[in-house]
Amino acid sequence: MYIKFFNDITIDDVPIVGGKNASLGEMYNQLSGKGVRVPNGFATTSDAFWHFLDDNGLKISLKEILNRLDTGTYINLKEIGRKARELILSGHISKPISDEIMRAYDRLCENAALPVAVRSSATAEDLPHASFAGQHDTFLNVKGKKDVLEAVKKCFASLYTDRAIKYRNDKGFAHSNVALSVGIQKMVRADEGCSGVGFTIEPESGFGNIILLSGVWGLGENIVQGNVTPDEFYIFKPTLGSKHFPILQKKRGDKQLTMVYNTEKRGSPTINIKTPKSKQQQFVLSDNEIIQLAKWALTIEEHYKKPMDIEWVKDGTTHELYIIQARPETVHRGREKKVYIEYKLLEKSTALVSGNAVGSKIKNGKVLRLQSPKESKNLTTEHFIVTDNITPDWDPLLKQVGGIITNKGGRTSHAAIVARELGVPAIVGCGNATTILRDGQTITLSCAEGKTGYVYSGTLKFEGTKVDLSNIHMPKTEVKMILADPENAFQLSFYPNYGVGLLRMEFIVTHFVKIHPMALVRFNDIKNQRTSNKIEKLTKGYEKKTAYFIHQLSQGIATIAAAFYPKEVIVRLSDFKTNEYANLIGGKDFEPEEENPMLGFRGASRYYSEWYKEGFALECAAIKRVRDVMGLTNLKVMVPFCRTVSEGKKVLQIMEEYGLKKGENGLEVYTMVEIPSNVILADEFAKIFDGFSIGSNDLTQLTLGIDRDSEIMGHLFDENDPAAKKMVSMAIASAKRTNTKIGLCGQAPSDFPEFAEFLVKEGIDSISFNPDALLQGIDNIYKAEIALNEHKKTEGAIH
Repeated sequence: MYIKFFNDITIDDVPIVGGKNASLGEMYNQLSGKGVRVPNGFATTSDAFWHFLDDNGLKISLKEILNRLDTGTYINLKEIGRKARELILSGHISKPISDEIMRAYDRLCENAALPVAVRSSATAEDLPHASFAGQHDTFLNVKGKKDVLEAVKKCFASLYTDRAIKYRNDKGFAHSNVALSVGIQKMVRADEGCSGVGFTIEPESGFGNIILLSGVWGLGENIVQGNVTPDEFYIFKPTLGSKHFPILQKKRGDKQLTMVYNTEKRGSPTINIKTPKSKQQQFVLSDNEIIQLAKWALTIEEHYKKPMDIEWVKDGTTHELYIIQARPETVHRGREKKVYIEYKLLEKSTALVSGNAVGSKIKNGKVLRLQSPKESKNLTTEHFIVTDNITPDWDPLLKQVGGIITNKGGRTSHAAIVARELGVPAIVGCGNATTILRDGQTITLSCAEGKTGYVYSGTLKFEGTKVDLSNIHMPKTEVKMILADPENAFQLSFYPNYGVGLLRMEFIVTHFVKIHPMALVRFNDIKNQRTSNKIEKLTKGYEKKTAYFIHQLSQGIATIAAAFYPKEVIVRLSDFKTNEYANLIGGKDFEPEEENPMLGFRGASRYYSEWYKEGFALECAAIKRVRDVMGLTNLKVMVPFCRTVSEGKKVLQIMEEYGLKKGENGLEVYTMVEIPSNVILADEFAKIFDGFSIGSNDLTQLTLGIDRDSEIMGHLFDENDPAAKKMVSMAIASAKRTNTKIGLCGQAPSDFPEFAEFLVKEGIDSISFNPDALLQGIDNIYKAEIALNEHKKTEGAIH
């Protein structure tokens, strides 16, 4: 039998129809009833391929050609691949095989010459330890029996592309044991709609509670080849299917090209056209469509019981969504999360270009600009390939490079997928890398600063520290993290922790929002035209300018809350000083000038002030969206720099007016203990707040009357000073007395073991650390608890 229709195929048929077609048949049969839409089709069997080789007497000749491959240097790979493909293409498909294919085509298309997709599926493809991504060819918009047969033969030949030959060699598959099945599937009019890919796991970190979808206008080859930067959507699994809004992030890509069918009879069956500006500004999917696809992706993952990599399309005529492929995700499956290499730049220089970071490494090297793989004769492992984009033809070279830098592509492009699999650091979608970077230029590639990767000028010093989490002893005192950047949240969630004790909102406002909130509330009051133009550009696509602030801020906060869900995440309300707020776009029009901003108009005093409370309303709206709309009720709120009890009451009142009522939907509101008045009146503050967090930096400088940033006085700043420690001790004692939760945020417990011992002895509930100090902090607290227990035992024995 040379043909099997999808309704006769299951996942057990991998040896017969390959991984790709077996998966399509499995989904068509098992998941259609659960709403997952898969276009119908059929597959040629492995018997068809073997009989094609036998009918043309090709097996011995193929074996002889492949045996001549230099598997040490692959110096003759191009020649071997070319000869193998030419041998296949010289053969003919026998009448018994071609007749079956034609009858199946007529049945599928109901005797009309309808367009189909003709896809390769190797019998060793899409296995858990090897993705075979892009190794074999696909032909789209194939119409008519003659063209279908020709496409089948071309698929047979693509079993011997240079990249596929080398890939099988690297993965240990014998060439003579692998057959090629061809899937013929009804074409969906994605050329008039959109298409994309998705992962049921966050592809950089392996974080399991995220589904990432990417999409472009037109056919999906542009996203795989990295020709354009796609839209990206991050969906949170635990709230998917609930009443809550599960989309954590929506990022608009440029989508400058749209791949459509070629209506001309000559040339390629598909062509790229420029995407109209209006469509570049639109997301390719509505929120309902994003959620629908995410639900399907989750259904597929649950069916296969493993993380999956999917391909999807939307028909532009019927507006229906389809899944056209699903394969196991191979990079993170089975990988232990216990040992990391943590990279850190020790110095900085000019950032030349930036883009999407792939991996988390830092590397020094030299630029080698290439337009195609054919120019690679001078390539060494010291080189970073700098090119427009990476297609599967580049794959044989990628093990020989130090890194990859491309103008185009997103996190789900072929370049990103293969770079992850090979462990090669890459920055994709830079936009202008081939223009800015020069051949032979010495650079440092950094993927260790979150989702954004940077190319720096020169050879910068960096360190890679092995982080072994397998032998961490967690103390009873809760250890939490201090975080600011959402881009690091998923990776950092794997570190041992009890949640986030301090989420600094200011970083999100500065890096993602960029605009002063009052400049959005009172946009018409802005005097500078350049400032107005910047704001117009950033807020384009939003009905109201204030909606931009709420959306951007809530996305950042929600990402961190989701990364640590269901552990608590405490977000501190904005604590910019006036000079810092003034540096935001439009800020100078709304901020007073102060002699001493550290002790001025900051923290709680801003929130109920007529000068700022409309801006504070946007903060509250963002937090309310995260908690009530998105369902991330593990998020708690903290009020900074609250000078008096009456001020605390005013803040709680204004929060309630803006929809954040303490106690409603489980909302807890903490306050920072960073002013001596907070300690002296701690019992009174405990009556209105749910918890305390000691800000040891501000509390120390205000207790000692020292500006810690002063070059003259800074040497006197000491958190171990008896007066500073007395303040901490008093605050903890009050919290114990009033049954109020209390923690501390600061560097001292990791820098000074004796300070950690002091906090443990006083009975603090939690201590929060910056990520780079977390493991040392855990060790100091754990040892302090052991010492305290030993001391208690000794005292007990004496008495």
